[in-house]
Amino acid sequence: MTGARSYLDYNATAPLLGIARNAMVSAMEMIGNPSSAHTEGREAKKMLEGARSDFASSIGANPANVVFTSGATEAAMHALSPVVRAAGSEIRISKLFVSAVEHPCVLNGGRFAPGEVETLPVTEAGIVDLDTLENALIAHDSQTGAAMVAVMAANNETGVLQPLAEIAGLAHRHRAFLTVDAVQMLGKLPFDVSETAAHFYIFSAHKLGGPKGAGALVLGSTSIAPAPLLTGGGQENRQRAGTENLPAIAGFAAAAREMCGNREKIRHLEAMRDSIEEGILTICESAGNKAGRPLFFGAQAKRLPNTSCFAIPGIKAETALIALDLEGVAVSSGSACSSGKVGRSHVLAAMGLEDDIARSALRVSMGPETTDLDARRLLGALDNIVDRIA
Repeated sequence: MTGARSYLDYNATAPLLGIARNAMVSAMEMIGNPSSAHTEGREAKKMLEGARSDFASSIGANPANVVFTSGATEAAMHALSPVVRAAGSEIRISKLFVSAVEHPCVLNGGRFAPGEVETLPVTEAGIVDLDTLENALIAHDSQTGAAMVAVMAANNETGVLQPLAEIAGLAHRHRAFLTVDAVQMLGKLPFDVSETAAHFYIFSAHKLGGPKGAGALVLGSTSIAPAPLLTGGGQENRQRAGTENLPAIAGFAAAAREMCGNREKIRHLEAMRDSIEEGILTICESAGNKAGRPLFFGAQAKRLPNTSCFAIPGIKAETALIALDLEGVAVSSGSACSSGKVGRSHVLAAMGLEDDIARSALRVSMGPETTDLDARRLLGALDNIVDRIA
């Protein structure tokens, strides 16, 4: 594909950072298996544990609690287990409560049977209904087993942030386990696992500029862990069997070091997001009867600084996506995990949006390489689309 393009789909996947690529190249030159006792194996092990420490420090975790995986989906399957091991004993979990706006890898319940999964509603702003959550935990029959709550820190489509402190308080008050999907939060806002008090955390490398094919399950405590998903060898402290993907892990840790805690980038992205939304509003107002007033989903709640999910009434997402792509702008209509299809978002449906509006939703998500030129190219392309189509 030729010509200048603007990539504005970071929530689907972020471009590989140079620092991550360099770390991967160095790891690829390692000969040994990290589990081998000889010099080459020990050198590989040293790099692995260095990456583990670096990643842990970027999120305020104990390195011993970091379990590297092939990605967030595997980490979710690992965390969402009906059996949890705590202080040498096995605890049966009989009910999993998930919010209606979760990523499909959590919404599907992991290793829980369908009848053991209960979906909780969200408000019009996309925030978990805390009263419903508390009532569900109160009504749960603890005689059948413990409960688990699974929520995302930040929504991948709208950027809406969940009130994790309040959710964690409810979970602990009712002796429920808490799993937090922190995939979209990592590298976009400061995130410290010690401040959340969850039992399990899910992370992904490629959402913040690391490689695809790497992720992590982080335990909130060394004494509590889900039953292993992959069994065999003793890798990852016997939590995840299989030879570690050292290049991917090295790239993941390098990206986390680079991206986490940079408040200047956060302020820059937030200002750019707000400017884009103001520009979209101006375009629609200038179009008069050609376009309705744009809707910005989740704007009344706290959001990720890099994310804007919006709809221009009368312009379908599928039409807009094609037109934007032809003008050199890459955005999305929501989650990337839908086989490339453009359909109604389950997130927007849970927020109570009518079908016609939900099918017009577009998501713009930015990153540290996003420039003012990218924002102008997006707004110029949207202006053309509104003029031609609306």
